[in-house]
Amino acid sequence: MTKGKVYFVGAGPGDEGLITVKGQKAIEKADVILYDRLLNPKLLEAAAFDCELIYCGKTPYTTGISQGEINELLVSKALEGHRVIRLKGGDPAVFGRVGEEAESLKDEGIPFEVIPGVTSSIAASMYAGVPVTHRDYGRSFAMVTGHDQTKKDIDWNGLVSIDTVAFYMGVANLPSIRENLINHGKPGNTPALVIQWGTYGRQESVEGTLDDIVERVSGRSLGNPAITLVGDIISLRGKLQWFERKPLYGQRFLVARTGTAKSALAEALYELGGEVIEFPKWNAAKVKIEESQLLAFLSYDRILFTSPESVHGFLDSLTELAIDFRRISSKLYVLSRKSKKALQQRGLTAELKSGMPEAGTLLVVGDRNRDLRDPAHGEGDYIQSIAKFVDERFLEIFPRMLDGKAVGTVLFSNRHSVDMLMQYGNKADVDVEALLKQASIGVIGESTGNRLQDYGFTSDMMPKEPSVEQLVDLIVNRNVF
Repeated sequence: MTKGKVYFVGAGPGDEGLITVKGQKAIEKADVILYDRLLNPKLLEAAAFDCELIYCGKTPYTTGISQGEINELLVSKALEGHRVIRLKGGDPAVFGRVGEEAESLKDEGIPFEVIPGVTSSIAASMYAGVPVTHRDYGRSFAMVTGHDQTKKDIDWNGLVSIDTVAFYMGVANLPSIRENLINHGKPGNTPALVIQWGTYGRQESVEGTLDDIVERVSGRSLGNPAITLVGDIISLRGKLQWFERKPLYGQRFLVARTGTAKSALAEALYELGGEVIEFPKWNAAKVKIEESQLLAFLSYDRILFTSPESVHGFLDSLTELAIDFRRISSKLYVLSRKSKKALQQRGLTAELKSGMPEAGTLLVVGDRNRDLRDPAHGEGDYIQSIAKFVDERFLEIFPRMLDGKAVGTVLFSNRHSVDMLMQYGNKADVDVEALLKQASIGVIGESTGNRLQDYGFTSDMMPKEPSVEQLVDLIVNRNVF
């Protein structure tokens, strides 16, 4: 069997937008991905449905999977002929053990490639409003591991002459770091900054000086993962803060998903500085439709599409059989603006179901099995144009996505989203009912709110008009957190 290849990919520090183009493409083509705890799990959504996802995360003060076991997995999967991605938070070459893992591959004659990523100290610092270099404040920059409790191997005399120093994972050893820097000549009034969960929406920063930073951090109960920055350049933070001034900074959202496409709601919240978890993750597969069936469908007076996926499945089938779209004489209707947009992208127009007349033959085109169709869609004939299903690989990942800061707001876009979060959240061993009790709840429309009440919950936010834009306005402008 031909040997595979291993790609060491830097995932960046947290914000999923910081993955490199080359790294993103590597994820999309992977057969196997070994991923760490500190990277954003949303990056895994780009992996193919048949890609094997293997969690290699380590937490402080626990053993977890050993480095030797990780090395063995890389070798064994590559020897099976797979294209293997070792996905690491930040940059794999900055305290990422890429040297050790690459050596194990070299010893077995396995080819590998390293795709650098944005390292945490530079990104987290800038997201906190601090560039690590500046002509007037900092012409030298050093990165140091903060893990080693003894600090015997660190050249403290050399470090105190560096303008800006970043310590990785040094919160537990912050008293020792402060003591050594001051004892070796760094003034006690030197600015210091600790950034926890840098570049995530849950990012939290504590600013002080070497004299008082330990007490300030302790008072805020910050812990790892964190970057500790020391240097006069931190004085620029007041002028250059940008991320922490976004309107939804510090707020954490859970958006209940019902489709494979990107959520416009999640995208809007992310752009405004919120940290957004989306669940469940969906995939879609083609459904075979015979040419004679498709031609018969074109004779209906009305066609109702239940989702964007059902739109694309139906029209893709027409394209594959070389059936001209212009042969559709039916009036087209959709349940959502997202489905309407999907049709517009294919050169067709539609109206919302609320404006659909009762008269005339009706074909409902959906993405579920006939037995699971929603009676509210109408009494017409039904065809499944695509199979949409939950990606159960993410049931294991979902609880880890919820770690850290509590979710402050849960949002539902339709009735189906309520059912799916309840069903698959509990299947992922997450207490969804407890989560909803401690969070604010938003819904886009009255029907969704009614479905939520069936489970014993009441929404806190519902826009006057059922739109993403109006719901986002409510979130931004109302003090519901």
